[in-house]
Amino acid sequence: RRKRRRLQKEVYKPQRKYKRHDGAEELTDEESRVHSTLLEYGRRYGVSKQSQIDKTEDKKKVLPPGLASGRAEMYEEDDLQAAEELRIKALMTGMAAMEIEEGRLTASTVGQIVGLQSDEIKQIVSEYVEKKSELSTEERPEKLGAAQQHRRKVASLNKQIVQKNKFLEELQSKSTDLHVECSEAKKKLAEIMDYSEKLDKELASLEAVESQADANTLQSLRSLVTMNENLKCQEQEFRAHCREEMARLQQNIESLKAEADEEREEKEHTEIIDQQYKIERDKLQKIRLLLARRNREIAILQRKIDEVPSRAELTQYQKRFIELYGQVSATHKETKQFFTLYNTLDDKKVFLEKEVNLLNSIHDNFQQAMASSGSREQFLRQMEQIVEGIKQNRMKMEKKKQENKMRRDQLNDEYLELLEKQRLYFKTVKEFKEECRKNEMLLSKLKASTS
Repeated sequence: RRKRRRLQKEVYKPQRKYKRHDGAEELTDEESRVHSTLLEYGRRYGVSKQSQIDKTEDKKKVLPPGLASGRAEMYEEDDLQAAEELRIKALMTGMAAMEIEEGRLTASTVGQIVGLQSDEIKQIVSEYVEKKSELSTEERPEKLGAAQQHRRKVASLNKQIVQKNKFLEELQSKSTDLHVECSEAKKKLAEIMDYSEKLDKELASLEAVESQADANTLQSLRSLVTMNENLKCQEQEFRAHCREEMARLQQNIESLKAEADEEREEKEHTEIIDQQYKIERDKLQKIRLLLARRNREIAILQRKIDEVPSRAELTQYQKRFIELYGQVSATHKETKQFFTLYNTLDDKKVFLEKEVNLLNSIHDNFQQAMASSGSREQFLRQMEQIVEGIKQNRMKMEKKKQENKMRRDQLNDEYLELLEKQRLYFKTVKEFKEECRKNEMLLSKLKASTS
């Protein structure tokens, strides 16, 4: 309770809003100092009532009584307010604003705002609940039958019809209220116009009297009437403010008394809220775990989908493989030619070495073989055997050449058949791509027609 009382004192204590400059002109008049102090605390009041009454009595002593009573009603209300505003501005020029917290809303202001828009808030909440139920039914249409979905839609449409009827009734009631207010405003306007005509007539009569009166006396009366009217307005405002403060303080006292009784209920309510919070937090944790599991499954499926190449990728892969096959086949052909050339040259080298060795042996043994007739015959037989072996080797090479030629012709025929198959394959692939393109065009047209 002490803390609350201390808090109330701090909240409702007077707060200084303005401060006079250090080098500002000092006020010698006591009334001006009082007025300046009230302005520093946000009170727009003029001089004190007693001093104003004293001044008016002093002026009345100078003026004749009949003239004072007649001139008191001659000054216009706008001129009185302008004179008072000029005086307030003159005092405010020597003041500076204090550094206070801005942008703060009291609890009463927030309560008024919420109270003004409570019907709109209720309507928005009801619309949110209906939209949520409709979305939940739309998200799981497999679990509901057609009849049940129809019933739900009919129920939602009936709710919307009821809401629109309520809204129409509210608009009609507001329209009638506005018509009543409009008629009352027209009546007030007529009364004001009548009162304005009367004031114009009185003003004309007062101007006629003013033209015959003394200017100094009239000016003093105007200032006195202005001050009197300002003091009356300020007094009424101050009384209204005091009543409001008293009502607010009484309301705060009643609310503080009721708080003591509501503390137990608040404790029970907080315990229930804590239990619900724990339950909802456990549910949220489970949902997060389930969501993480689903995300992992989605990521795995996404990777599997990405691993499957698309049609464009397959076409690109095919082109690259064909290019690679061409390069490999060209390299293989070139290497095969090199191997064949090497083998041919190697065989040629072997035969040339044999021929050289044979000629060298003939040259070396020729002189000895020609020395006697027996060695000559033996030499001739050896030469015949050598010639026979050369003929046999030649026949073998001719036979091998013929076999290679036949194998070459067979491979050439196979190569031509494979070329024909390749041409047929490329033709089939081209026709397949054209049919796929036509299929995609037909599918897009079908989707566009169905949508």
